[in-house]
Amino acid sequence: MAIELKVPEVGESITEVMIGVWKKNVGDSVSTDETVVEIESDKATVELPSPSDGVVSSILKQAGDQAVVGEVIGYLEAVSSSQSTPATTPEPPASSQAQSVDVRHRVGSTVIGSVQPASGAGPVMPAAARVLGEAGVSPGSVSGSGPGQRVTKADATSVVSASSSPTASTIASVKSEPQPAMTGTTTISSSEMSRSERPVLMSPMRRRIAERLVEAQHQAALLTTFNEVDMTSVMELRKKFKDNFVDRHGVKLGFMSFFVRAAVEALNVVPQVNAEFRDPHIVYRDFCDIGIAVGGGKGLVVPILRNAEQMNFAQIEQSIGDFARRAADNKVKLEELQGGTFTISNGGVYGSMLSTPIINPPQSGILGLHAIQERPVAVDGQVVVRPMMYVALSYDHRIVDGREAVTFLKRIKEMIEDPTRLMLEC
Repeated sequence: MAIELKVPEVGESITEVMIGVWKKNVGDSVSTDETVVEIESDKATVELPSPSDGVVSSILKQAGDQAVVGEVIGYLEAVSSSQSTPATTPEPPASSQAQSVDVRHRVGSTVIGSVQPASGAGPVMPAAARVLGEAGVSPGSVSGSGPGQRVTKADATSVVSASSSPTASTIASVKSEPQPAMTGTTTISSSEMSRSERPVLMSPMRRRIAERLVEAQHQAALLTTFNEVDMTSVMELRKKFKDNFVDRHGVKLGFMSFFVRAAVEALNVVPQVNAEFRDPHIVYRDFCDIGIAVGGGKGLVVPILRNAEQMNFAQIEQSIGDFARRAADNKVKLEELQGGTFTISNGGVYGSMLSTPIINPPQSGILGLHAIQERPVAVDGQVVVRPMMYVALSYDHRIVDGREAVTFLKRIKEMIEDPTRLMLEC
């Protein structure tokens, strides 16, 4: 019995998605709830689980193709545990018959699995499909030697080897061609100086990021102010308690927890930075949902620390570590990326010295952290070398005035340069 694989609901107001990586190829067995394919939306990547035990019999949408919620993107042939061989491939709908002759699963430009043989040919085993797909050989051109004319891996390997071996006439013609004289210089062919271009379809998430950034530039009155922070006290505090912190909480004490706590205190002092512009109102909040920008498998994502004002250092570090691990595997949930009243972005981990971050609408502020570098500074009339960091606050000038922005960064500076104030909340 053929079972449809449909694009699931991936979030409110999301109707279009992009097909991600197929975890299973045609002919592969799959168990109930095992992931068949990844679905990418503009918010997150979700997995489509198999609704039943069976065998993938048809793939209608390849990696990178667009699809809409509810659309059929493939078929699964259900099998019971007593069945030892895959069932017959179901006939796909008329609209997709044109694809049934030679449809391949692609990731980027690499063919990694053939889907169906041509009409009249025997079934193609998964291993054979991969060999033929990598060589660009149509499964319909291969005769199978297995039971029921199945095309085995040996059949595929034999055909690929034969097609790639040079013929005697080709070898003879090559030998008869005059060879260039050795002059001590290297001749570079035009193919070695390729200037090719590779158009790659933007993922829904990348398109959404682009839309949001342009929206911020067009709708908000953006301005950025800067300050610098002496990181000496925080670095000494981390060095002193890092082992005890790991032993007690099972996580390293990082810089981000200090800045999250400092941001909470600064947002309490300057609530405009935590507010939102909803014409004709300004909406103030009594909570701090702080987004932390982390690099993920599909790009930068900003999961939210809900009620960060109630979190201690260990809870902040544990949450950020969990987000980072899951973001690398595209496992961050959609609801964990939504909302947020303020954002912290740490470009310093990539070596950034100074930048002007762009706010994430409808938020009114974003704090940019940068690389720590030793620089000569004046302290008590003396020139000393200290580990310094530039910090930047980009804000919506419709809500936040320059005085408030400077006050906010000054509060951050005070808290980081004297971290005991974070403990005493003073």
